[in-house]
Amino acid sequence: MAMLENKKRKKKSHVPARMNMLFFIVFLLFSLLILRLGVVQIVNGEDAKRELEKTEDINVNTSVPRGIIFDRYYNPIVENEPQKAITYTAPKGAKQEETLEIARELAKIIDQDTKKITYRDKVDYWLMLHPDEGDAKITEAEKEKYKGKDAELDKLKRERVTDAELESLTEDELEVLAIYREFTSGYALVPQIVKNENVTMEEFAEVSEHLSKLPGVDTTIDWNRSYVYENTLRSILGNLTTGLPAENLQYYLSRGYSRNDRVGKSYIELQYEDVLRGQKEKVKNITRSGEIIGTKLVHEGKQGNNLVLTIDMELQQEIDKIIEEEILSAKGQYGARLLDRAFVTLMDPFTGEVLAMSGKQYRYNEEEKKYEFSDFAAGNMTTAYVPGSAIKGATVMSGYMAGVLNVGGSQYDEPLIIKGTGTFSSHFNRGGNNQSITDYMALVRSSNVFMYKTAIQIGDGRYQRGMPLIIDKAKAFNQMRYYFNQFGLGVKTGIDLPGEQTGFIGSVASAAAGNALHFSIGQYDTYTPLQLAQYVSTIANGGYRMQPQIVKEIREPGDGNGEPGAIVREMKPNVLNRLDATDRQIEQVQKGFYGVFHDAQGTGRSFFSNKPYEPAGKTGTAETRDQATDVWNLTLVGYAPYKNPEVAMSVVVPSAYVDGASDNRINLKIGERVMDAYFDIKAKRANIGGSEKTEE
Repeated sequence: MAMLENKKRKKKSHVPARMNMLFFIVFLLFSLLILRLGVVQIVNGEDAKRELEKTEDINVNTSVPRGIIFDRYYNPIVENEPQKAITYTAPKGAKQEETLEIARELAKIIDQDTKKITYRDKVDYWLMLHPDEGDAKITEAEKEKYKGKDAELDKLKRERVTDAELESLTEDELEVLAIYREFTSGYALVPQIVKNENVTMEEFAEVSEHLSKLPGVDTTIDWNRSYVYENTLRSILGNLTTGLPAENLQYYLSRGYSRNDRVGKSYIELQYEDVLRGQKEKVKNITRSGEIIGTKLVHEGKQGNNLVLTIDMELQQEIDKIIEEEILSAKGQYGARLLDRAFVTLMDPFTGEVLAMSGKQYRYNEEEKKYEFSDFAAGNMTTAYVPGSAIKGATVMSGYMAGVLNVGGSQYDEPLIIKGTGTFSSHFNRGGNNQSITDYMALVRSSNVFMYKTAIQIGDGRYQRGMPLIIDKAKAFNQMRYYFNQFGLGVKTGIDLPGEQTGFIGSVASAAAGNALHFSIGQYDTYTPLQLAQYVSTIANGGYRMQPQIVKEIREPGDGNGEPGAIVREMKPNVLNRLDATDRQIEQVQKGFYGVFHDAQGTGRSFFSNKPYEPAGKTGTAETRDQATDVWNLTLVGYAPYKNPEVAMSVVVPSAYVDGASDNRINLKIGERVMDAYFDIKAKRANIGGSEKTEE
């Protein structure tokens, strides 16, 4: 009993000792903590204060308006229209929930278009709003399998979000999402456009009034492209993107663009992006703890340089009108059911300047439920057609350059009966009125047989009535194409625009011998209206293939009064090549073209023989297929005046008629009216004292 009491006393004596040790340790820890706080406050207090008050300077580029586009007489074509805009600048380290809450508040004030929302946007947003339901879509086994692989787990969640769940998103929630996606579309501290179209005065004013409750949100004045002549030349002017294109994102970012910048998407806007974009305004954002506390202008931005086009917009508008009227007339008078487009290109044959590039397409508008015309000027360089006899000038020149024809030489025009191939004849000689025909008259009357025999001779061939055609088709094709290329037929013209097509180059290997004959009359390879304009310009100017140009000058921004500014660069004429031909050979083809419009037997005489501007040219008809139907393309190339050319023209009317409507001469009607318009406008300007700037 005494021993038991001793053990109890010893056990109790250890308890106070342990408690004292514990209290001592706690005392030491608190002492160290107090000491540390003292060091921070007394020794490092100033450093800590400076760290809290530390600011960071971050340079941010803000966009500036693009350069203005003028026509050749300095009439504005594309301008910048000021528009109200709402922006958002995200702070560094912006939290998702905070950003989303700002989007919710802004959605209460503005109406936001939800058309840009993608399926992926909706999935991510649903998962953001329903994190628990999203987590429940992953099994425990999958969590273990993909442990540390968050990307794989997120992918599984997205794949398992159902359409029904996405449909549960309300219109209000989608509007918040539309704003949120704009908030998060760029970098931190870089302003993002949230809305810059159809911002009402009420929205602009209310957002401005509540900026203190919408951190990062601001109101400003943005710009948008406006088109003075509306739809005229619209397809050539090009469009802008709504942000940097994904396929070229790194390229633009490396050149100082921001993700939400608008850049040229097509044609002139794309080709001259570096000229039109301007120099961004550089602003220094002063931040503290990631929040912007002030801004400082580093240097002012500069509007993009202006472009002066070679286009005469008054002439362009008149040609657009002519094409529309003639298409409607042909469809009404001849029932041309497949006729739905036509093209005209006008060039200065000595400089390559494109004076007009008109294309119109007549098609059904599903939204408006009616047929209407749309601009298709780009079709002059992006679509190609078999041109028919319009290219016979190149065939005769090929004969000269290949050494198988002499100037003034002749061929016997007769129907060619080729065994296994069929009969090849000239349209005016199908009754068997065989006759010898000169190179001049072959162009005037548009002899097919003259061209066939020229192609046979180029291919070292031999024709014998009723026998198979003997010809080196590879040589015939290759040599003729080599010479045609010198005119710009079958190769790119070099115009200063993206997207130019060369046309269809028919196969030599699979071609029949007779296809070489078809090639010689423009019924095998296809060419663009722009190529035909370059071809006839080469004949008109004495054998020089000029590069077509759509831009005449680059000028600095003006003073705001609609003037183009000081000249930066003037585009000089560029000779691409000279024909391998003598002046005498070129002059002979020129005479033939003059005869087409003035000789008693000329195929274009009834439309052009009495014109005071003395035109020359060549007509063309080509049989082809459209929608499994035999149709005929009608073409025309020409220039004027004959002795001192100042304008060259191509006219292409695909599917102009089907059987039974061969009296449809829409190509000649358009060509006559276009040439008349050119010289009428020129005379009008001369009569008003040479003033070339038109009234808007």
